[in-house]
Amino acid sequence: MKKTNPIDLLTERGFIEQTVYPEDLYKSFETGTVSYYCGFDPTADSLHIGHYIPVMAMAHLQRCGHKPYIVVGGGTAMVGDPSFKSDMRQMMTRETIEKNVACFKKQLSKFLSFEGENAAVIADNADWLLQLNYVEFLRDVGAHFSVNKMLTADCFKTRMEKGLSFLEFNYMLMQGYDFLVLNQKYGVTLQVGGNDQWSNILAGADLIRRKERRDAFAMTFKLLLKSDGEKMGKTAKGALWLDPEKTPPYEFYQYFRNVEDVKVRECMYLLTFVEPAEIRALTAFNDERMNAAKERLAYEVTAVVHGKAAAIAAQAQARAAFSGDASDMPAVMLDVTNESKITDVLVLAGAAESKGAARRLIEGGGVSVDDVKVTSPDCALKDLPGVNPKSFVLHKGKKVHIKIES
Repeated sequence: MKKTNPIDLLTERGFIEQTVYPEDLYKSFETGTVSYYCGFDPTADSLHIGHYIPVMAMAHLQRCGHKPYIVVGGGTAMVGDPSFKSDMRQMMTRETIEKNVACFKKQLSKFLSFEGENAAVIADNADWLLQLNYVEFLRDVGAHFSVNKMLTADCFKTRMEKGLSFLEFNYMLMQGYDFLVLNQKYGVTLQVGGNDQWSNILAGADLIRRKERRDAFAMTFKLLLKSDGEKMGKTAKGALWLDPEKTPPYEFYQYFRNVEDVKVRECMYLLTFVEPAEIRALTAFNDERMNAAKERLAYEVTAVVHGKAAAIAAQAQARAAFSGDASDMPAVMLDVTNESKITDVLVLAGAAESKGAARRLIEGGGVSVDDVKVTSPDCALKDLPGVNPKSFVLHKGKKVHIKIES
């Protein structure tokens, strides 16, 4: 039985945004095992939803028989990637970076196998970057980079307006050097990542082709966006983390249970291992039947990140919340007091996207706390008779019921 070419699989599921030498890359997957890598700067002790698509793409590539290398940026994190950022990144200590790297490996093991013939390998670019002789680096690597070309890269444009430090300007060279080292040591020929990393990824492939005179490829994947073009994964509490201590499985599940109808099919293609034919069948509707697809999406994504047991529990809690059964209703811990406005509670609990949306819900008569209807957007918990701010149930319409504890 012929193996699936991962280019076909990733194309069908909508992952690929940009690549170079696509015909040669396709052939390389046909003729042997391709070693590929993706880099992650350990700037926090958890991955977040913005990392999810590249990690899923890596998982698909590994399942097709190819070998993943995960480069954690112990060295580059000490410089900071300026891509699409308005301010310079805060410097990190070596101890903090090492702690974050350990957390990454634990989370990545949910997606990738670290055992077997094509086992994933983790490498820390601090191992080669922190030992560099700067003059030698400039002669061996810097000579292959055009400053004029670098200044046209999208990743620098935002910073050019405020001022780009020379420290950050080196980032593209350092990332390109990562690819060169991996190519020389392990035969890695493909770098992958999010589409906002295109300039940096392409720089590494170009460096290998110029310096080593051999094939090297770049591939970027779609970013997870809402229909208005904003990045998906922002909540009232901040980023949607893969760490259950930062974003509990129930909140993680609820986020995907409530995605826009028009994004459900795309999310299922990109964020789950459900077969495309089944995804098309689940998302073939434009009515209330999409709720079943949303529930399946939420379950599958939560199962990948937190395990099946956590996904089953989150699904049961969500169904209890929609049924209004307070005995099985999930308790959401919030920092609220008697003085807290109901609009703020709605946003903190994830029942409204903004204070404006919360005000509209209240003005439309769709919000109650315990058995007390909220009639004014300016109402605080203290204004509702008999409500205990330490424990109460927030009702949004007839279907959403959230137990709040503080």
